[in-house]
Amino acid sequence: MAQDEFPGWHGTTIIGVKKAGEVVIAGDGQVSLGQTVIKGTARKVRRLSPGGFDVVAGFAGSTADAFTLLERLEAKLEATPGQLARASVELAKDWRTDKYLQKLEAMLIVTDGNDLLVITGAGDVLEPEHNVAAIGSGGNYALAAARGMMDGDRSAEQVARDAMAIAADICVYTNGNLTVESISA
Repeated sequence: MAQDEFPGWHGTTIIGVKKAGEVVIAGDGQVSLGQTVIKGTARKVRRLSPGGFDVVAGFAGSTADAFTLLERLEAKLEATPGQLARASVELAKDWRTDKYLQKLEAMLIVTDGNDLLVITGAGDVLEPEHNVAAIGSGGNYALAAARGMMDGDRSAEQVARDAMAIAADICVYTNGNLTVESISA
């Protein structure tokens, strides 16, 4: 099989929901190669604790690339303790300008319980409107579902779980096997 014929890895949906002093990041567990599910229990949401400062991060894209970015983010957080936004901007600057990092194919959603940010390889650090962020193949489905639920009585975790269930029903690269991490301000 030629390199350009390789079916490629697909998948994942990650959502971050900020509501009533709580931030939840949830991600599904599916990893697909072409039309085949390779693994259904991958863990794409992690808790980081650089220097005793808790951060929750979720990633979509290449796993190896995402782990490289998470390691870099931890180093930036150790250099700027308690300053998630600053560490995220520093990571995005490196990601955008470093020739090695430019090749990485992943996106991150990160939170410290106060800020909810999306970090992209284009050098963007985005604070989402409406306190909901979503990335990955089912991200737009989860985002739309969550935004529709934000005004109700559901907690941040309930919104995230329900939005992910809707995304899993629509996106073939997303399953219902969730990893959910919450953090308070």
